[in-house]
Amino acid sequence: MNESRATALQLCPFSPYLESGLTERFEVVRWFALDEAAQSAWLKQGAESVRAVVTGCHIGCANELMEALPALGIIAINGVGVDKVDRQVARARNVRVTTTPGVLTEDVADLAIGLIVGLLRNIPAADAYVRAGRWPSGDMPLARKVSGRRFGIVGLGQIGAAIAARLTPFGQVAYTNLERKPCSYEFHEDVVSLAGACDVLIVATSANASTHHLIDAKVLQALGPQGYLVNVARGSIVDEAALVAALESGALGGAALDVFADEPNVPAALRAHPNVVLTPHIASATSETRTLMADAVLANLDAFLAGKALPGAVI
Repeated sequence: MNESRATALQLCPFSPYLESGLTERFEVVRWFALDEAAQSAWLKQGAESVRAVVTGCHIGCANELMEALPALGIIAINGVGVDKVDRQVARARNVRVTTTPGVLTEDVADLAIGLIVGLLRNIPAADAYVRAGRWPSGDMPLARKVSGRRFGIVGLGQIGAAIAARLTPFGQVAYTNLERKPCSYEFHEDVVSLAGACDVLIVATSANASTHHLIDAKVLQALGPQGYLVNVARGSIVDEAALVAALESGALGGAALDVFADEPNVPAALRAHPNVVLTPHIASATSETRTLMADAVLANLDAFLAGKALPGAVI
């Protein structure tokens, strides 16, 4: 170990570009590549050298790991979600937490539109239909029109606003949020009211204790058998058991999901349902945006090492 440099624990794989940047700054321990026994053994001799944990928002940093690192100063998240980090514990231990805000907004909003169009127009099923050689035997069943639909957005932050701007040419947009925004979109006080007033409900809010299972059976019932759910936020916001029940009973028309409660594990019932479009948490997964995210992670780490203000600070 090079004693002149601090150690960083890398909790998940990153792009070669980001990993190269990390190795330029730290002695990097690829924590995810060690089994439990190796992790325990390493902590006994190296825990005090760790100044940084670098992680993905889908993993965060467990309290047990934070508490095992006495010199930990920063948890740098490659993404915008902080629901996998206990901020109360981080504050108590004087650990800074950073994210990469802003740079992934456009990609997430773009994917939301793609999921909406793909779901209503049955694009994945149509692709499979052609590839399977079934077209000569007859036409596919008719799909649903996208233009003219009523769209409801749960959470009108940066990403929600970007989705709303893209949806405006398609049809009426409404939203619910913790507070009313200075915009022309119709505001609803709660998500049940919003679901009852729209055809497509898009989840774009942050994940926290107050939004856990926010999209529950009541919301899905309000959305109805002709309604569709799209989630590009976090899997924990949707009650997956209630979603599966609504789909199987016909109480909901369909769903398009980029995020899940127990990633990368997706319930078999969702994978098997014909009215569901699934993507593997790829909302920010473009080469351009992942480079910008990596730059933001490294900027946060550079500022931390230099004792300067952290550009992506959450804590």
